[in-house]
Amino acid sequence: MERQRYRCKDCRKSFIDVTTTPLHRTHLPHKWLDFIQCMIEGYSLRKSSEMIEVHFITLFYWRHKLLSALKQMDFEQFSSIVEMDETYFLYSEKGKRKITGRKSHKRGGTSKYRGISNEQVCVLIARDRQKSTYSKVIGQGRIVKSRLEKAIASKLSTSNVLSTDAWRAFKTYATEKGLEHYRFKSDGKERVRGLCHIQNVNNYHSRLKGWMDRFNGVATKYLALFELVSILRYYQTPQ
Repeated sequence: MERQRYRCKDCRKSFIDVTTTPLHRTHLPHKWLDFIQCMIEGYSLRKSSEMIEVHFITLFYWRHKLLSALKQMDFEQFSSIVEMDETYFLYSEKGKRKITGRKSHKRGGTSKYRGISNEQVCVLIARDRQKSTYSKVIGQGRIVKSRLEKAIASKLSTSNVLSTDAWRAFKTYATEKGLEHYRFKSDGKERVRGLCHIQNVNNYHSRLKGWMDRFNGVATKYLALFELVSILRYYQTPQ
């Protein structure tokens, strides 16, 4: 595919319209939308290769180009009401040849402890009403105030109203930061208080869990990458 080439008048370097984008030096740009849809659907590289007729090794590099670009997409601060909640995935070393200290999990496996433990990885999700979304792995075990501070403090200000579940780390954090805070217990007796609720992040959790189930467990070291794709998928699905 021929593209117009331009030259910068200051540095005299030439460039095209996709320079510095994931499409740079890609010979089949018309296949990218099909590949992104395959990623959103959770297809393997080999199945994607069969569907769009591009070698799976090429798709491997495309995937990393796309994920690298997604990592750079961010926003400065939340606005208005911010819903925040956490969800958990079992710690996984899927794909590792020699696992020490425990038996390999089968089809995702289950924790040997009841409730939340250090065998589980915490993913924090926060979202405001303008759809700015924070969704990242922040450590193992129960969420604590120090992790909240490190993960999300720069995106919150006293102008925000925080809506969370009843976990004490959220209450402590909101009090210390002087944030107006609404808590909703998991018993479901009170779901909405004025304009505040946590139904958006709960919906996100449900979609994320449903999408991840097809993989029978995801290696923890790759979980952050799957989170990036899940955000893409969330915006592609009718709300």
